[in-house]
Amino acid sequence: MSALWRRSDLVRATGGSAHGAWQDVSGVVIDSRAAGPGDLFVALHGPNHDAHAFVGQALAAGAAAALVDRADDHPSLAGLPVDAALLRVADTLKGLERIGVAARARSRARIAAVTGSVGKTSTKEALRHVLAARAATHASAASHNNHWGVPLSLARLPAAARYGVFELGMNHAGEIAALVATVRPHVALITTIAPAHLAFLGSIEAIADAKAEIFDGLEPGGVAVLPADSPQFERLRARAAAAGATIVTFGRSATADCRLLHAVSDLSGSDLSVRLHGRMIDLRIGTPGEHGIANALAVLATVEALGADPVQAGRSLAEVAPAAGRGARVPIRLAGGEALLIDDSYNANPVSMAAGLSVLGRASGRKIAVLGDMLELGPEADRMHAGLLEPIDRQDVDLVFTVGRHMQALHDALDAGRRGGHTASSDKMVPLLREMLRPGDTILVKGSLGSRMKVVVEALTDGEAAGVRPQAN
Repeated sequence: MSALWRRSDLVRATGGSAHGAWQDVSGVVIDSRAAGPGDLFVALHGPNHDAHAFVGQALAAGAAAALVDRADDHPSLAGLPVDAALLRVADTLKGLERIGVAARARSRARIAAVTGSVGKTSTKEALRHVLAARAATHASAASHNNHWGVPLSLARLPAAARYGVFELGMNHAGEIAALVATVRPHVALITTIAPAHLAFLGSIEAIADAKAEIFDGLEPGGVAVLPADSPQFERLRARAAAAGATIVTFGRSATADCRLLHAVSDLSGSDLSVRLHGRMIDLRIGTPGEHGIANALAVLATVEALGADPVQAGRSLAEVAPAAGRGARVPIRLAGGEALLIDDSYNANPVSMAAGLSVLGRASGRKIAVLGDMLELGPEADRMHAGLLEPIDRQDVDLVFTVGRHMQALHDALDAGRRGGHTASSDKMVPLLREMLRPGDTILVKGSLGSRMKVVVEALTDGEAAGVRPQAN
């Protein structure tokens, strides 16, 4: 396994002191359960656990060394052998950040940073896929987009990578500014602006301003990729221009640089015709719905801005399917046949809810929505939940099951024929669904992560739903 970091480079980057017999490391981890031969285990102080308690476990699993607090009297390190492989620093999170900064400083990769209210992770993963088909590409794992996830992702950036893709998230102003200062992208993409985190930011304009912090960290000559169809476009454009960025736009707008000309969609994806700076690109994408189309346009524009081939990227997009929790389609067994589950349980806001319902609207058979609370929406939360009635009507959804305090407002707004049922928590929804589902149904499960709609998905996909009995019309 090739070295990611030499011992001497880590000492120089962190300003720490090395102890024990270790040389190079091939990976960086913060979870002792994931530690393996060659890894540097970073012992972070979390809200619930101090990872110093797991240093011995990580070293026993083969980790090359552990990044730990400098204090010799740290109680969790007292039982380690005197020759334990350690890199001691004043603060382990700061040490991780400094490793990330060093990784970015040595890298010659073309770097893209992605943020937005909807579609960050899906777009980041699509960029990873299409760029990796061309050259060595590194990208953030999972949704590692916060104060520890971004430096961890940077610390894992191989020196030989040709492309890097990093996801930046926030729920308060100022957070993206701090993250992008270390990523220093050549291309900054905003997927869309939606009413997420209103409880913390107060207005859609404030959300746009917080997302636009991504332009402040652009490298000289950098490119800002913007959603031309967004009501916040002019606000974003002005902020990008003030940062000295070259502006590239995507969308359905006649003025978009990457413009959708035609789309034919079904439940498994869309066939698109796109014009990108005068170049025609026909492609198939494996992600259904309007949000899938918008993300694909953003990917093509970003790929071109990075200096890669958007036509090749378009061919690769057909291979990108929605991930678990983000629109994955999963057949589920029922008594007498199968139904189709659309697992969109990872997160939700009013815009992504409407997008998920638009995918459900393409289904044949009964269309069933199982919707959990959208969180962090502030004092207008109940109104926004009740407002989902409009896309539900537009997509002709047959039954709607709701979960959570705010979803009560939607349940109350539904006509009696559409009310599948309401429960306070996702676990209480499972038996109700088992009674109601039947073969041929298509079921959308969606909600904010905190509403725990994954509980419903797991119950219906692990075999427990096999005993659901069919219902009469």
